[in-house]
Amino acid sequence: MLAKLDSSLRQYLIVTGNYWLFTLTDGALRMLVVLYFHQLGYGALDIALLFIFYEFFGVVTNLIGGWLGAQIGLNRTMQIGLGLQVFALVMLTVPESMLTIVWVMAAQALSGIAKDLNKMSAKSSIKGLIPAGENTKLYKWVAILTGSKNTLKGVGFFLGALLLFIFGFSQSMWILASVLGVGALLSGIYLNENLGVASRKPKFKDVWSKSRALNLLSLARMLLFSARDIWFVVALPVFLSSKLLWSPWTVGAFMACWVIIYGIVQAMAPVITKGNSSQSSSVFRWGGILTTVTLLLALVFGLQPNDSSYFDVILIIGLLAFGFTFAINSSLHSFLIIAMAKSDGVSLDVGFYYMANALGRLLGTVLSGFLYQQYGLAVCLWGSAVLLLLATITVKYVPKVNHN
Repeated sequence: MLAKLDSSLRQYLIVTGNYWLFTLTDGALRMLVVLYFHQLGYGALDIALLFIFYEFFGVVTNLIGGWLGAQIGLNRTMQIGLGLQVFALVMLTVPESMLTIVWVMAAQALSGIAKDLNKMSAKSSIKGLIPAGENTKLYKWVAILTGSKNTLKGVGFFLGALLLFIFGFSQSMWILASVLGVGALLSGIYLNENLGVASRKPKFKDVWSKSRALNLLSLARMLLFSARDIWFVVALPVFLSSKLLWSPWTVGAFMACWVIIYGIVQAMAPVITKGNSSQSSSVFRWGGILTTVTLLLALVFGLQPNDSSYFDVILIIGLLAFGFTFAINSSLHSFLIIAMAKSDGVSLDVGFYYMANALGRLLGTVLSGFLYQQYGLAVCLWGSAVLLLLATITVKYVPKVNHN
């Protein structure tokens, strides 16, 4: 069936399928770790700290991975990522007595490297599959890849909970590792081995962007994802469980549903924005909407007493509004970086950009835990609003997209 399709579409489907499978197992792994260690008696903040290396090594991986992709090709970096994820899953099959904090953090570090190698490879590859100038098609393909990934990450949360319930922790890791290993074998066979190889071998110093537009967009991306994670990663789950007294299963299900809806909106972004993505003005406008939504949410939380019975309703409405506008912003940003990136050695530019993305997640995670513990959720929301305002101002100065 694949053989009958256009070669570019065929390669895109292979890349997307690869990315889907990785994301599904990555989401399941995250939920398995959260729920299992909660069962062992770990607190929410302690569990969140297990993922610090996951985020930290994403910063390093994107920077080095972009250079590596231009050197050896995106097919190989994608396969390396899949192999590392399989290894990380197998690491967690050891007996419970060996699942120390250090061991789990090391496995999460490898998983973080694997995830960002896979993401960088998947998103970079799209640039080489679409002829220059076909903006609408590029925007659509990027949005589908990005949105479907996040939807499947949410599905992966449910999968992880289900696997833990049926098979237990160790056996679930073996199942995920086996499925991902088969996927890696198939994509290694069918994916173009020269995908993303640069015509000239870049030097390592080339990982640092010299483009003002790319630097500004990367700064905006860092601020954008710091603004999301400063209240979403640690503060929100802890607030739901400690203040609203939601059960861990309810918190997990709610977060999973949010991520699924978020991914669907991302995939629909070209329809919602009517394909208006070629100028940074569109990102500026949607950034302003997102900032306003977050400011309103922060104001409401600041005015309400902590024991308010309306918090559940406010949170759900606020999260839906935040998720909808954030999803549009994320899709527009993702399109702009792919459009701006140089066609020859595309992974260098994309790797640098997603290094900023990973740095934003890391900063947001650390700030989320600190600010919530010291001041509460309302201050986390105010911090998010400030970061979003800075991101919106930054993107205003990004020059017009140069499609090359």
